[in-house]
Amino acid sequence: MMTNVGYLPDETSSFVGRRAELARLGTALTTRRMTTLIGPGGVGKTRLALRAARAAAGRYPDGAWWADLSPLPDDRLLLPTVSDAVGLADHTLRMPVEALCEWLGDKYLLLVLDSAEHLRAACSHLLAEILTTSSGLTVLVTSRQPLGTRGEYVVEVPPLPVDGAPDALQLFADRLRATDPGAGLDDPGDEAAATEICRRLEGIPLAIELAAAGIGRHSVAQLAHRIGSRFDARSTGFGGSGRGGGLALAPGFRAPGSGASGLGAPGLGAPGPGAPDGIGADGAGDSPETARLDLLADATVWPRRHRTLRTAIGWSHELCTPLERLLWARLTPLRTDFDEEVAREVCAGGPLTPDEVGRALQGLVAQCVVQRDGDRYRMLDTLREYGRMWLTELGETRAAADRHARSFLGLARRAHDGWTGPDQVSWYHKVSDTHLDLCAALEHLLVHDVGGAQEMAGRVGFFWACCGHLSEARSYARRALDAGPVDGPPRTRLQWVLGVAALLQGDFATAEKHGALCTAGALYDRDDEGMLGAAYLSGLTQLMTGEPEAALEAAGRVLRMTEGVPVDSAHRLRCHLITVFALTALGRLTESEAAATALRRACERGGEHWTRSYADYQLALIALLQDRPAASAAHARSMLAGKHRLRDSFGIALGLDLLAAAIAAQGAGAQAARVYGTGHAYWRMVGHPQRGTPELGPVRERCELQARAAVGDEAYQRAFERGQSDNAEVGLAAALRTELQL
Repeated sequence: MMTNVGYLPDETSSFVGRRAELARLGTALTTRRMTTLIGPGGVGKTRLALRAARAAAGRYPDGAWWADLSPLPDDRLLLPTVSDAVGLADHTLRMPVEALCEWLGDKYLLLVLDSAEHLRAACSHLLAEILTTSSGLTVLVTSRQPLGTRGEYVVEVPPLPVDGAPDALQLFADRLRATDPGAGLDDPGDEAAATEICRRLEGIPLAIELAAAGIGRHSVAQLAHRIGSRFDARSTGFGGSGRGGGLALAPGFRAPGSGASGLGAPGLGAPGPGAPDGIGADGAGDSPETARLDLLADATVWPRRHRTLRTAIGWSHELCTPLERLLWARLTPLRTDFDEEVAREVCAGGPLTPDEVGRALQGLVAQCVVQRDGDRYRMLDTLREYGRMWLTELGETRAAADRHARSFLGLARRAHDGWTGPDQVSWYHKVSDTHLDLCAALEHLLVHDVGGAQEMAGRVGFFWACCGHLSEARSYARRALDAGPVDGPPRTRLQWVLGVAALLQGDFATAEKHGALCTAGALYDRDDEGMLGAAYLSGLTQLMTGEPEAALEAAGRVLRMTEGVPVDSAHRLRCHLITVFALTALGRLTESEAAATALRRACERGGEHWTRSYADYQLALIALLQDRPAASAAHARSMLAGKHRLRDSFGIALGLDLLAAAIAAQGAGAQAARVYGTGHAYWRMVGHPQRGTPELGPVRERCELQARAAVGDEAYQRAFERGQSDNAEVGLAAALRTELQL
């Protein structure tokens, strides 16, 4: 969700208390460059950081930006995740950390890294780099332990007070009403019982929220009694057998190694099968699989609260039905928000049928184990860890990863097939929004199903290239090629992804090499779509290196050779685009305009936005070259609207340059300067100086001189700097307004 000066998540529930902590944190953000909020899982670090960041955002001209690190299994995607969070989609061959340091170098912004405890060393190293090179950067981190970075200021986040302050009780009441708007603490004894619940749960917000979610099955007094009984039993192993907190399995379904009585819940009773002695006592001797949950906090600082939260989560687990518990475990491979369809694909099997997944999912929402936002769902990291332990206890870790990978391979196939359909934009967004899940699936497939990995990297690679994930597209395509033998169209597709990514990074020699490899492979396999793709890659490389005649000849030859391919094929449309670009570069503007108009109509019929936006771009350039600046501006705005829908920063940068030129040609010098400034901001997002085919450079220069002449150098520079410093979305919105300011 965009704020007025940055991007922060929405607050989806009420915020309670924390006045002292907010005041202290406000002072820290004013006086310190790096602050880390520490405390056990579930104590409220994320909510406190979000509220503090929202309050402080207005002090940072370049915004407040949020990076959730909890879905990252290791540090491989740390840099891309942080880069995405601050709006950088680097299109260069530089080291990613170098690009990030340069992007942040002159900015004054607040960066929040949430849930950094499992990446402490990598985060510490990264922050040391960017804080050294970016003097205007302030960083706020949430972690269960300090990162150990030089200059780190640590703020411990305590639970809500339960004696002499109403905060914990207020939270319980708020979450009670969120579950049932008609609920309250109105019956005699309810408030006293709720106060006792909060005291028993030691003011830990997540524990209180889980308790409030269980009220639908009990009165407040009954809930207080059950929680009291549970906590009083801790000294005897929470009931000894662990049966109450165990995963009561559905008929016909037994976990490997489990007895007829079901599994003992870690942290709630006797160890589950295969678990070391001591789980559920003081954490001693825990296995690697349970290490993160057992380290909800430093045991020397938070030992009792650590056990309290584990017990509260286990009690919530006990209230779930057997199938809800099974779904809880099977949802844990998901890294990002998901919908019910994805939950069915990833979790269905055995007693958990697709229909049962839907019912169990709603049960987990009611229990506050899963959070719902519209038709999307997510699970808190602390609860995901608990479910992950159960997945291990059930012996389902590999099976769950297989289902997850199969589901996202299916998404890659459907997105690839839907390229030219009416859902192209939504497929773009799905591929972008599920980036971490797609990467996790690819990592799994590279080890366990090389053919699947090769197919997936080939099908998702162009989406990634267009979404700005060039390094990942290139890396995974190369790893997939190196992972094992691959021939035919799958190999050509991987070579094509490598070439396109290299081209967009400005590595023309590598792009030319892979274009030739694609051509040879497609000819050998008689693969028409491969031929069209190769012609697009080679033709665009030739255009960028000043050889439009060669590009036109090659594209025309391949289009004639592949006349059997449907006209709305993605590769055929892109090959026609090369023809349009080449005709424009050769000065054959009448032919180019006719070809671009026909291509745009074909894209409209098929619901294709990506190629259509570049057809608009060419129509804008042609009109400008024909001294029709008003028509040029209209086409440029149409192109920008399409690129904005696709979140294509590189395309937006190109379109803004052309729109600025068209505005300058109409005499609106200050407005053109501001649009040029916004375009410069987008070029910085992709890490490039202004780029485009060679013929665009002289057009830019001529129109910039016109704009300067219209308003004078000083006024031009002021307007340019305003556009450059605007929030990118604000600047783009201003550019898309149609009225001229003469």
